[in-house]
Amino acid sequence: MATHPAPLAGSSGQAGLERPVDPERALRQHHWRLFGPRAMKPSTTEPGRISEYRDVDAATFREEIVPGYRPAVLRGLVAQWPAVQRARTSIQSIGQYLSAFDKGGAVDVMMMPPHVHGRLFYSDDMRGFNFSRSKASIGEVSDKLLRYAKFEGRPSLAVQSALIADCLPGFANENRLTILDESVLPRIWLGNAVTTPAHFDESNNVACVVSGTRRFTLFPPEQIANLYIGPLGHAPTGTPISLVSLANPDFERFPRFRDALASALVAELEPGDAIYIPTLWWHHVQSLAKYNILVNYWWKGQVGAAGSADTALNCLLHCLLTLKHLPAEHRQVWKTIFDHYVFSANAESVEHIPVHVRGVLGEISPELAKQVKAFLVSQLQR
Repeated sequence: MATHPAPLAGSSGQAGLERPVDPERALRQHHWRLFGPRAMKPSTTEPGRISEYRDVDAATFREEIVPGYRPAVLRGLVAQWPAVQRARTSIQSIGQYLSAFDKGGAVDVMMMPPHVHGRLFYSDDMRGFNFSRSKASIGEVSDKLLRYAKFEGRPSLAVQSALIADCLPGFANENRLTILDESVLPRIWLGNAVTTPAHFDESNNVACVVSGTRRFTLFPPEQIANLYIGPLGHAPTGTPISLVSLANPDFERFPRFRDALASALVAELEPGDAIYIPTLWWHHVQSLAKYNILVNYWWKGQVGAAGSADTALNCLLHCLLTLKHLPAEHRQVWKTIFDHYVFSANAESVEHIPVHVRGVLGEISPELAKQVKAFLVSQLQR
């Protein structure tokens, strides 16, 4: 299937951001001043654009889109969902639709004061975060969002990555994503105008917009040094985030961020649209309306199938504990060892070892993985 680069409308302008009277409108206008096509520097493909597909089926997704390891906009992928149809009618209609599935299951809810303009971030001293947490049902959150929608200067409210099976049983039966295996469980994101700073996931992701408008700004994995990533074990999103405000970047403090912007890819999605975000791609996400719903699907390993919950970040943290303090020449040796066994590993690396004694250097069975994890736990507790 041929791709169709997304034509992004926008205009160039000044990078300053005045304190907005309407935060949602001001943020949208400012983003296009920064990232409209004439403001973007050339990238390796269509500048500032994410390739688009329509009428995507499972075969196209698995055989054409995923192998490229590039993000893709999937226009109209879930346009037929009953939830999308209700959202296109009104926010009251989709609110009623959600509440019909709500059986009272509690989800985590984040609330931010109006002055932070919906940006999930740290507190001023970075010891905490700029939001409070509580518990509520999806129906309760939806009702509150509908009330907030009548006022300006409202707090920002967000439910993020709640398992739909737990909080809206039956919703997934009526709203199915056919390009992935049913073992990949959907999650719901519900809120008003909220901005999640650039971060990465260790899983592949298909994110489907049900209600409202969402803008995705993506950066390739190699832009990590230019994104000024914050603490690894202490982040408002659970995974490390960029400390740079995309709406109002401080180039004096973060000068290399200009280089990240040169590689940025932007897409704006409406109800029924979806986006594929490959694992480890950095993505900054803005929900722009007064009432927004997104349903996403994370998976690892084989395309479209539920995978392991293991995280490579644990490996990174352990390496920081054990290798970072070593002399430079020792770290270089360990780099060579990791490259040999992990990053450049091939059949020749272990062909001199009999198959039955290769252990973790061969095929790792579930039983062997369990034994290795138990060994690691025992070592870490010493």
